[in-house]
Amino acid sequence: MTLSQDQYVIQLPSTPSATWTVNPRALAQQWLSKLDALLTRSSGDNDNDLDLTSLFHEECWWRDMLALDWDLRTLHTRPNISAYLRRNQPRAALSAFRLQHTGKFQPKLESPVEGLNWVSSMFFFESRAGRGEGVLRLTQDEATGEWKAYSVYTALQELKGAEEPLGPKRWEGTIESMPGGLGKGNWLERRKREKEFLDEEPVTLVIGAGQAGLNMGARLQSLGVSCLIVDRNERIGDNWRNRYRTLVTHDPCEFTHMAYLPFPKNWPQFTPKDKLADWFEAYAQIMELNVWLSTSVTSASYSDLTSSWTVTLTNLATNTTRTVHPRHLIWCTGHSGEPKIPTFPSQELFAGSIYHGSAHTDASQDPAVSGKNVVVVGTGNSGHDIAQNFYENGAASVTLLQRSGTYVITAEKGVFMMHEGLHDEHGPPTEEADLVAESLPLAVQFALNVHFTSKVAKAEKGVLDGLRKAGFELDFGVDGAGISRAYMTRGGGYYIDVGCSPLIVEGKIKVKCCPEGIRGFEEKSLLLKDGSKLAADVVVLATGYDNMRTTVRKVLGDKVADRCRDVWDLDEEGELNAMWRPSGHPGFWFMGGNLALCRIYSKFLALQIKAAEAGLVQ
Repeated sequence: MTLSQDQYVIQLPSTPSATWTVNPRALAQQWLSKLDALLTRSSGDNDNDLDLTSLFHEECWWRDMLALDWDLRTLHTRPNISAYLRRNQPRAALSAFRLQHTGKFQPKLESPVEGLNWVSSMFFFESRAGRGEGVLRLTQDEATGEWKAYSVYTALQELKGAEEPLGPKRWEGTIESMPGGLGKGNWLERRKREKEFLDEEPVTLVIGAGQAGLNMGARLQSLGVSCLIVDRNERIGDNWRNRYRTLVTHDPCEFTHMAYLPFPKNWPQFTPKDKLADWFEAYAQIMELNVWLSTSVTSASYSDLTSSWTVTLTNLATNTTRTVHPRHLIWCTGHSGEPKIPTFPSQELFAGSIYHGSAHTDASQDPAVSGKNVVVVGTGNSGHDIAQNFYENGAASVTLLQRSGTYVITAEKGVFMMHEGLHDEHGPPTEEADLVAESLPLAVQFALNVHFTSKVAKAEKGVLDGLRKAGFELDFGVDGAGISRAYMTRGGGYYIDVGCSPLIVEGKIKVKCCPEGIRGFEEKSLLLKDGSKLAADVVVLATGYDNMRTTVRKVLGDKVADRCRDVWDLDEEGELNAMWRPSGHPGFWFMGGNLALCRIYSKFLALQIKAAEAGLVQ
């Protein structure tokens, strides 16, 4: 049975009770030296040199981000890893492995869950194309006592000859050091021409100036790949600024930094949406991003002959057009971009208002809200936030209509437990935390999260018991893996509590569970398939968002969309479909996710584009 058929549910290994007198550095160094020697011998075409028996358990994992293949891959079991290395090591030529010797992630013995012990360490390596970092985790064989790899992570970090100008490699900045000297203008004069692309075509065109587009633009420009970002909004940050008035981020500050530019130390733990919007605006200016606002894509076609796009852009303010010919088009319109809006029988009979949650602004704007019965359909983050907003503005009654169970974790306790030791106030540098956070295959992360979710449930028992008593159906997900699985497979199905759960527990916001859903409408009520009805003046459909490919079809047409794969959920190996990696359409990329994922994976997508421009991708 494949991972996908088994819903990515695996059993973690059971290891001997490791003695804490083992020398983790010696074990890790010995193993890494053996791997280095083995891969060096197999950099040619001799398949017989790649016997992994002494280094890897039969049930083992290798997650690879561009180091061996120009894609995001997860390999499971020793035979599959061996075959993967045989195909790719002759080209990639991984070598020069060395351990991390400082900081939090030098070799150490860990017990991530009861019954499982491993030696873990960050390491560094080189390849023919670039340099990378990784994480190894060694477990002891129960029968023989040998320490072998349970999981290995390799992630390309830079390309040789195309290193980013960071730290000691930063640009000098004087006019004399700029190409062409003073004759090409000072910094400000050059920026004006660069932003308008008066002297060249953009190599990449990014559609959308939210966290995905801005992180993407910053990464590409740091790699020397010219990038134009376009957005329909009037201001950068409007994708957050125009959302409902009380919205704040549900992830803490240390987890949500942007690439290269972390939030100040006095930044609030959870960022109000308008403050985040202003930060985006400042970020684009500081990072010298080329953003055209009030601009939409009128048409786009791809030539397989020239490997380039012809894209017509329309300025919505002036009704003028410009045609550009980028080689790469990056779709950053948001993983939650295209509202999923269902319709129901007899909906036309309803005398009240019905709208999707994406159209919600603020209940205080309705002067008659105090006399209204509100039904919010859906119990994810948006549904809870909107219900809370109506209650706090005096609605006569607010009811959450729930069809299926929802995972609930509180921002007060569970969220901080989730980031403890990595993205927190006392954690390691963000770049190291990002590497370690992504270093395990998602199936292994899910298995570990079963234990974590149980731990959080004990810490939040009072809230969860209160929700159950109020009639709210909880769902801890497949195998009880909680929020990570829900996000990666469904893109939803959870609520990070920032205040609505206590209102439900106290009966201030009601819950109606009806798995069968909505039957139809009457003039002042919503009819349910279980035969009951809910009085309603306002119905908000917090029913989620469609696949990003749907937005592509709507804007760019069938010809482009038909060549793309569906986005999100997991493929057979356990990596996300089409996101941050080849989409199925040449020169077309999807970029999205929360703030942290956009920061982390914008690096890998930028490296793929830079490698393609350098002729490294076959």
